[in-house]
Amino acid sequence: MADPAPVLVLLGGAGDLSMRMLLPSLLHLEMDSLLPEGLRIIAVGRAEGDAASYRKDVRAHLEGHEGLGAAWKTLSGRLDYLSTDAGKPEGARALKARIGEAGLTVFYYALSPSLFAPVTKALSDAGLIGETTRLVLEKPIGRDLESSRATNAVIAEAADESQVFRIDHYLGKETVQNLIALRFANALFEPLWNNLAIDHVQITVAETQEVGDRWRYYDEYGAIRDMLQNHMLQLLCLVAMEPPSDLEADAVRNEKVKVLRSLRRFTPEAAEKDSVRGQYVAGMADGHPAASYEAEVGRPSTTETFVALTAWIDNWRWKGVPFYLRTGKRMAERRTEIVIQFKAVPHSIFGPYGDRDIQANRLVIELQPHEDISLTIMNKRPGLNGEHMRLQPLPLSLSLAKALGEEGGRRRIAYERLLLDVIRGDPTLFVRRDEVEEAWRFVDGVAEAWVAAGVQPKPYPAGSWGPAGASGLIERSGRAWND
Repeated sequence: MADPAPVLVLLGGAGDLSMRMLLPSLLHLEMDSLLPEGLRIIAVGRAEGDAASYRKDVRAHLEGHEGLGAAWKTLSGRLDYLSTDAGKPEGARALKARIGEAGLTVFYYALSPSLFAPVTKALSDAGLIGETTRLVLEKPIGRDLESSRATNAVIAEAADESQVFRIDHYLGKETVQNLIALRFANALFEPLWNNLAIDHVQITVAETQEVGDRWRYYDEYGAIRDMLQNHMLQLLCLVAMEPPSDLEADAVRNEKVKVLRSLRRFTPEAAEKDSVRGQYVAGMADGHPAASYEAEVGRPSTTETFVALTAWIDNWRWKGVPFYLRTGKRMAERRTEIVIQFKAVPHSIFGPYGDRDIQANRLVIELQPHEDISLTIMNKRPGLNGEHMRLQPLPLSLSLAKALGEEGGRRRIAYERLLLDVIRGDPTLFVRRDEVEEAWRFVDGVAEAWVAAGVQPKPYPAGSWGPAGASGLIERSGRAWND
């Protein structure tokens, strides 16, 4: 007798995340014939509707995606919809009846973090969580260390840690994974990846969008909890971690936890000196007038929409190397990048002209809007320069897409890989419980230091690069943001 077919349950299946990211990812996986045979997809939501109306809504959201022909026909045949509240006992029982007999069952929580615990308890009480169940939790897990621990405790009562997949979609990006290959598959970089050769590191996550319809969630969390606690600290860990023994999930995650534990905790004095909070006011974005954050929220607010800080990792490899982190809404451009700034050559032999030309090497890892890796090296300027050698910086592209052209394939949505990894049971690109809690411990320390020091958000015009203090944060040491 054949094993029962696997089931993917999208909790919040009619919401923004499902429509904008998860369902397009499933369509692309269907195009590539990567979804398991017989997989059923059950979307669960509170909105009224049935499977037919849901498929119609999904089809409208997928308009414009490549491969909407044969792949959509197959994918739509997998789709079902259940209108219920899975966080209530009767809703969980209705879902159990709809699932019926199943093999592997994946519950994807495309929900508000406040619903994780009650939904998990309801699913568990209904007998829906067993040995063949996997739970996928979107960030953030909790609002602080205390609430994160409480949520994780409820989940731990219902499922083993090996069944829990805490997702950070940045870890599914090809360029982020390529950072691991760049560091540990090349003898060129790893010997230089330390405080002897690296001057500083910059991590920027800049968004041009306003808060919009997410303001209720955002006003409670702010930039530090919405972005820094997860995306940015995960990128910092991948840059700073020691070489793992292998690529087994726990080997990689053990090294990331060590980095988080080595982060220097903020004091009130450090909060004033090494951090900047900001909130956007009215300005111009993309050539159009943009309202202030408070106008969008409809009331006064002290929530930060921008944060920049200097992080220090107190270990042998990174002693004395500042990590400059910044993230914000309504910024001058959409950009996510990691900048590894190497130290200058100890002595120049090129005379007064060459001395002015020479720049330290810089490795730039771009994640969005384009994925690319480039290394800036110094090169002689072509031409007859008399007795003086003139120099110029030259970018050396390490981009897979540029190297392979069309053979590099289309740019995948990060969720495609992560969904496949959940189905395959590979937790390498997911965040372990102790990682989440160590990140919260650091972020809570920053937030508490802000309160103790009375650090309030400074205004910055929409469409700019944040408050003036953000430039001062890095310029005081003679450095500058990679703008």
